[in-house]
Amino acid sequence: MSRKELGAYVRLTGILLGRMPAMVIACVLEGLLSGVTPMVYVFLTSAVLDGVSRGESAESLIGRALVGILVMFLIHALYGVSERMVNRRLEYILEQQNRPVSEKSMQLLFETLDNPDIRRERDAITGRFSRFGVLGMVLDGIIHLCANLIVIVSACVLVVPPLRGAAALAVGFPGSYACTFLFLLLILLICIANTHFVHREYRTMSEKYDADIAPLDTVRKYYLRLFATTDTQKDIRVNGLEKTVEREVKRNREAFGRLRKWFLSRNLRRGTCFQGIANLAMILAYLFSAWYGFMGLITLGSVVRFIESVRHVSECMFRLGDSLSQIGYSGMYAIKLLDFMELDLPREGTIPVEKRQDDRFSVSFEHVYFRYPGREDWALEDVTVQFEIGERMALVGRNGSGKTTFIKLLCGLYEVTSGVIRVNGIDIRKYDPKEYMALFGVVFQDFCLPDFRLGEIVSCEEGWEEERLRDAVSRAGLTARMESLHRGADTPIGKGFYGEGENLSGGERQKLAMARAVYRNAAFVILDEPTAALDPEAECQVFSGFDRMVGRKTALYISHRLASCRFCEDILVFDRGRLVQRGSHEELSGKNGLYREMWTAQARYYESSQEFSDKARTMP
Repeated sequence: MSRKELGAYVRLTGILLGRMPAMVIACVLEGLLSGVTPMVYVFLTSAVLDGVSRGESAESLIGRALVGILVMFLIHALYGVSERMVNRRLEYILEQQNRPVSEKSMQLLFETLDNPDIRRERDAITGRFSRFGVLGMVLDGIIHLCANLIVIVSACVLVVPPLRGAAALAVGFPGSYACTFLFLLLILLICIANTHFVHREYRTMSEKYDADIAPLDTVRKYYLRLFATTDTQKDIRVNGLEKTVEREVKRNREAFGRLRKWFLSRNLRRGTCFQGIANLAMILAYLFSAWYGFMGLITLGSVVRFIESVRHVSECMFRLGDSLSQIGYSGMYAIKLLDFMELDLPREGTIPVEKRQDDRFSVSFEHVYFRYPGREDWALEDVTVQFEIGERMALVGRNGSGKTTFIKLLCGLYEVTSGVIRVNGIDIRKYDPKEYMALFGVVFQDFCLPDFRLGEIVSCEEGWEEERLRDAVSRAGLTARMESLHRGADTPIGKGFYGEGENLSGGERQKLAMARAVYRNAAFVILDEPTAALDPEAECQVFSGFDRMVGRKTALYISHRLASCRFCEDILVFDRGRLVQRGSHEELSGKNGLYREMWTAQARYYESSQEFSDKARTMP
């Protein structure tokens, strides 16, 4: 266990003590009581044996036994109370960990959260100990550490007084302080060696688990998810993927089996070696106590007390090795948790966004460069553009040209690597982030619709304005579908949380995402290629419908299909992260450049449908 791991463990324990003092105290109490219980049995048994050997009366022995029973009853009662308190709170300990992690995730910059290293750290924190989390492991370590330490302390309390008395009675070296010290030192060294061995083996096996078992377990869970929903089952069955999936599942199972055999053999070796060393300590304890008893230096009860104490200490040292390893292992994940929770938060602006009745805003990108975390190439390179947001604007270009990145930067999801973005002449980083985000209603290409009630999906709130909701749903063309649902806007969508939820088709989900953007009543309404999987004619129809939905709102359309956006007054053309052209459709198609090249290449698709071509030419 490294100093850093121990320090992180102690820090996390301190945080838990400040946040959940009753829980930590209950864990300490449970550990102490579980450790002291067997030693109390040893003491009571030895006391009764000493009483018998001294010829005490039956009344005295019975009284001593009754006192012992009462003491054990009280100990078990306290242990039961502390155990129930711990178990009751442990059921919620994972929430105590993951809720702050989730809140922290929402506070971080989107680009920080999108960093692969940060994502791996967060997944390790939330996924490694699936039942009780890192906090549960810390508390479990406290319980076992307290139990093991109290066994050692209790054993010293039980063994030292009789041995001191034996040393006072001894004549010569046998039984003297020096002889007793050497025997105890030998037994202690054996126990310490055992503890070190167990600690090393536990650490090796834990690291092996993280390196090999955990990735296989992630793959196994992925395959389980493949068979969990009808959506995935549909593709698997129709496309005949059963054999491929079964083959991969078999490989995963075989690899898991090989590692499991390694773990079992390693664990068997660990147990065998421990037991052999522990038996050596017990043999020495028997010889030592028998010798002292034979010489009359200790009583029969003290012999039992010494042998049982050594046995419990020997077992305790095995568990102590596990506990120390667990503390170090938990400390390793405590470091990850603390590092994640201490990630720097963005410096949030405080300037309120100007309220405009006409929803008109001036936007300027000034020599903007941006690259994604972990990438060396530029996603946007030296983009400089100014525009007064008017009625309609389109962003076009090939896939991966930087269109969506441009929108993400405009929305404040990422911060520019260099350069500045201004809205109404003010650096967008100076605006209050919540007010600034409220300017945008976006339908991303990979839009997310959680399995909530329809009204919650559209409004993004638990409660919603009924008239506003109906207006957004109507503009999206979903009124009839909503009314057909058995509970209307209160109907859960999807099967994720509700058995009674209803599924929507792909087109209906798309319309629902658009209704959400309309309901938001934002100044900027953005359609970021959510129709990329559709054919050109269908995409044109969706864009035309969305154009009618947003009414007088400012709308930005993103597509690599030019006909879908030719109705826009202003078109920005991107290529490999650079803004290469700008103008209307007539201007751009009339001169050499990427836009004309793409338009010519795509024309044969547009001409395949005369009706579609007419729509593209006559679209307002």
